[in-house]
Amino acid sequence: MSDDPATQPGRRHGIQRTVRGFGPALLLTVLGALVPGSAFLATGRRRLGAVVVVVFMVLLGAVAYLATTGLRDVIQVAVDSSALRWVVGGIIALAVAWLLVVLIGYALLLPRRTRGWQHVVGAVVVLALCAGVVVPAAWAVRIANAQAELLDNVFADRDSATVTDSGDDAHPFGDQDEVNFLLLGGDGGEGRDGVRTDTVIVANVQTDTGETTLFSLPRNLQELPFPEDSPLAEVYPDGFDAGSESESLLNAVYRNGPAWYPDVLGPTDDPGADFLKLGVGEALGLEIDYFVLVNLDGFSRLVDALGGIDVNVNYYVPIGGEPSLGILPDDYIEPGPEQHMDGARALDFARGRFGLTDYQRMDRQRCVISEIVEAADPMTLLSRFQQLAATTQDIVSTDVPQSRLDDLVDLAFEVKDAEIRSVVFDDTVIDPAYPDYDRIRALVQQALGNSPAAPSSAAPSTSAAPSTDAAPSTGDEPSGSAEPSGSATPAAVDPVAEVTDACAYDPAQAAAARAEGEPPTRNG
Repeated sequence: MSDDPATQPGRRHGIQRTVRGFGPALLLTVLGALVPGSAFLATGRRRLGAVVVVVFMVLLGAVAYLATTGLRDVIQVAVDSSALRWVVGGIIALAVAWLLVVLIGYALLLPRRTRGWQHVVGAVVVLALCAGVVVPAAWAVRIANAQAELLDNVFADRDSATVTDSGDDAHPFGDQDEVNFLLLGGDGGEGRDGVRTDTVIVANVQTDTGETTLFSLPRNLQELPFPEDSPLAEVYPDGFDAGSESESLLNAVYRNGPAWYPDVLGPTDDPGADFLKLGVGEALGLEIDYFVLVNLDGFSRLVDALGGIDVNVNYYVPIGGEPSLGILPDDYIEPGPEQHMDGARALDFARGRFGLTDYQRMDRQRCVISEIVEAADPMTLLSRFQQLAATTQDIVSTDVPQSRLDDLVDLAFEVKDAEIRSVVFDDTVIDPAYPDYDRIRALVQQALGNSPAAPSSAAPSTSAAPSTDAAPSTGDEPSGSAEPSGSATPAAVDPVAEVTDACAYDPAQAAAARAEGEPPTRNG
């Protein structure tokens, strides 16, 4: 018998057709798309089919590993824009190879004598199978590109007067026992003059255990000190002072410091953040490594991108109003459980301050952040990732270099399984108008387990967190104002508290607020 394929039975132009009938050929084409290589095996291309099947099974095993035990590896790739672009190339190459497998398999399986309508049906089926490959591949490429763009924009290499990077691959954080992150909530937006950082929190993370302690400072803290070896200590020898009390508070440092001394720290892309890193670090006795600033004005777009959030409201929360000028709110958000809020409503909830304390507002802002995290479930993130990534680029800024992200992923996994504690420096712990920074530093070291109880001072007794049980007042005095505390001497107690859910619905508190009645409004 001749070895020429063209003269052998069942062969035509070198294509062996061992499957008879259009129906079986179509079914095997579908199977060949689901299990690449099976169509080749059905047509007698055993070696080629075996290679394709083995490659497919290896890829399937890799996906199963990453989905079960390789989460850390996935996240480390997801925070590396260069790796993500390799992923994009790999997705495109895999999709092209898969398409070729489907098309060639169909060509091999199709009977020699096929009627016209069968060609049409076959083309429709093959096009549907190709779409099943192309659509998810295109979606994955868009997600990877959006993530890479997010990383390049948010974690771009920028000039900083305060970032020092002494680590290496073996010791990512050098000989550091801890890493300190300055977390800022900026209350900038339309109709507001610059950015005021009304939320100032330092997260102290122990590098060996991941144990985390959050230190929250009040927005109205005064006389923020600076390190003696810093140029800022020369221009502010008695602490931060912008000429008036309201412009010299902690929340005004980010805006007013660089306005008065724009070049005092040398080249930096975010002088306000560097002012705060140095000042807050000196106030707490910690060296701040990195900052992250989230502009609350962008919360509305972020919440809308997530489809809204559900928030518990335990008391009347004012919408608008200016307590320092006696301007009443336009309206109030009423108490109630799991209220669904769009972006504008969530922003009103996070910002409302008239007749309330700064600490109540800080609590609500943490609740909004918590609900945003909860709303960002995997399916929501994947389905709306491009919109979320674009929004994040607009509202987040940081000096964390992209090269440090994979190390921070490892640290984040340690934090995830470790204890998180909180110290809130409210007016039951310190007097914001007359702060005793030696006492504050001692309390920080006490909270970190590095020293005995802090010395007492002329300040109210220590507490770990503010109470939010009281119904809001409707007076027009600025919230968070502090008066000299006199000679009260607190007991030296531990100020540390475990982080608990301060966002749960409290029926008793909500009922008491309703019983008092809705506070007056500007239009009421």
